Order: sequence, then C-alpha cells, then structure tokens
Amino acid sequence: MVELGVNIDHVATLRQARKTYEPDPVWAAAEAELGGADGITIHLREDRRHIGDRDLAVLRQTVHVKLNLEMSLVPEIVDIAVRSAPTQATLVPERRAEITTEGGIDLSQNPGRIIDAVGRLKAAGTFVCAFIDPDEKQIALAAEQGFDGIELHTGTYANAPPGSGAATEALARLETAAYRVGLNGMRLHAGHGLNYRNLAPVVRIPSMRELNIGHAIISRAIFTGLQTAVADMKRAIAAALNNAEVS
Repeated sequence: MVELGVNIDHVATLRQARKTYEPDPVWAAAEAELGGADGITIHLREDRRHIGDRDLAVLRQTVHVKLNLEMSLVPEIVDIAVRSAPTQATLVPERRAEITTEGGIDLSQNPGRIIDAVGRLKAAGTFVCAFIDPDEKQIALAAEQGFDGIELHTGTYANAPPGSGAATEALARLETAAYRVGLNGMRLHAGHGLNYRNLAPVVRIPSMRELNIGHAIISRAIFTGLQTAVADMKRAIAAALNNAEVS
C-alpha cells in the first residue's frame, strides 16, 4: 500500500491570515489521522509564515502516526529539527519570495552542510529524505550524502495538461528516476501538485511508498471536512492501485 502523508501547512496559513489561534493545525492533524492519514507533514520555514515552533513542539507530542518535518538547511532550523527528532525530516529548498516550494533542492550546493545535517538528524533517530527533481545526478548525490529516502518533485507532471505529451514526458522522467532511487537502495516518495484526479499514474510507479499531499486535501476539506477529504484521498490511492476509477 502507498502511504499518504497529509500536509497541514495551509491550515496554519489560514490561522496566520488573522494572526489568531484558529484553526489550529494540531486539531487538523488529529482530524487527518482519524481520516486515515499515515503521516502528518509540516514545513517549519525560516520566516514562520505558517507553521510555528509551538506547532512543531505540540505535534511532536500528539501525532500518533509519522511526523514528517520539511526543512531547509538554515542552521537554526537544523538545530530545532535535531532537538525535536521528528519521525522523518525532508530537506527542501526555501526562498522567501516563493508562495510554495518551487522545485527540488540542489544537492550539489553546500554538500558539506547537507552531509552534516543528514548525519545529525540520523543520529537523533530521524529518517532523512531529500526533496529533489527527477534527475539522475541528484539521485546519485543523495545516495552519496547518506539520505534514507527520496521524495520526487511531481510539480512538472502535475502542472502539465492531463493527457498531454508534456504530462507523458514528465511521468516518464518520474518513472526513470524512481527506478534509479531503487537501485541506490533508498525509499521512494513523491509529492507536489498531486490531487484526486492526477495521482493514479504516480501511485502506480513501481516501488512507490509514500505520497505527500496538502493543498488538494485542504481545499476539499473546506466543503467536506478534513476527515472525509483524507478518507477520499486514501480511497483514490487504493483505487489507483486496483486500476479502478478515481473520483
């Protein structure tokens, strides 16, 4: 079964729009778990635009499934991650001007800092992933730098018109990259831009183990509630694996 990590950053984004105490991402995590989430994903950004230190601290104590912390290489964030020791940490690129993460981290930049961060996190008992574009060089670097897993950036595929040549080409790149991740002995994850309608081909990639999805689930949750939206996504994943129709 392909696991579902539910990204709850957008719940905190809504809270921060009014600089108040609700909606609380801690409650969102509980609702997502009740809906069947296999993991909870949060991104503690340097500017704290949504998830804050308090959120991470409380979630670390209350989440009963995997807690996946997306993080940059900023020393302060690395120190926090090592102290909190989440189940999983995923290194991502981070730029202040971006609305959301715009691509994979370039592992050829600051390799010494990357290796140090990976080593410290693993020593704390955290499973460490790299969020990268489906690129052979990046996969090889991830293996050399000691990562346990890879999360492939699916944005190019997700943003291509469904059924187009661009979508087919992007999917082929993901499939090739997935094969190379397996050859290098790392766990395969994927995420970014995936939704209820476009995830099936990604779910069916051999050796896929985990999808991290946020925006689509939170968007549906506005109308259905978060438990239902998560359960719907779990059903979509199961249907894809069974070659059934996804609604």
